[in-house]
Amino acid sequence: MIWHELTRAIVMPAHCDVYGHMNVRHYAAFFDDAGWHMLAKAGVSLAELHAQGLGSVVASLTIDFHRELKAGQLTLVSGAFVRVGNRSFSYELRLFESESMTHCATQKTVEVCFDTRARLSTPLPDGVRELLRRAAGAASG
Repeated sequence: MIWHELTRAIVMPAHCDVYGHMNVRHYAAFFDDAGWHMLAKAGVSLAELHAQGLGSVVASLTIDFHRELKAGQLTLVSGAFVRVGNRSFSYELRLFESESMTHCATQKTVEVCFDTRARLSTPLPDGVRELLRRAAGAASG
């Protein structure tokens, strides 16, 4: 897998719950912000996809929590493509406390190519599929 740095942030006091650590809803937001950068890291233009009436939508995701994060800690999210199919692709995101590079959470995501006019899944364009396969480091199917 080829890993890409996607986003950096800071855990703010408003992100924390009554236990004094970042609440799960904010892990999801940090991962969501980072996920928007995945296609660009593969060389896929969101603007070009949108111009074709295409996009990608999340079909499934899971988050595993490994270590807590607290207010004032700096974060980094990195990501890598793990599978590319005909209509969908999968990637993994990892959230780190960036000063120590402690791995705090992992999100595994499956996205589906989506026809924004028909509101249905559709095959990935051949050029997009090839860029994603290269970004995954292998021709997967």
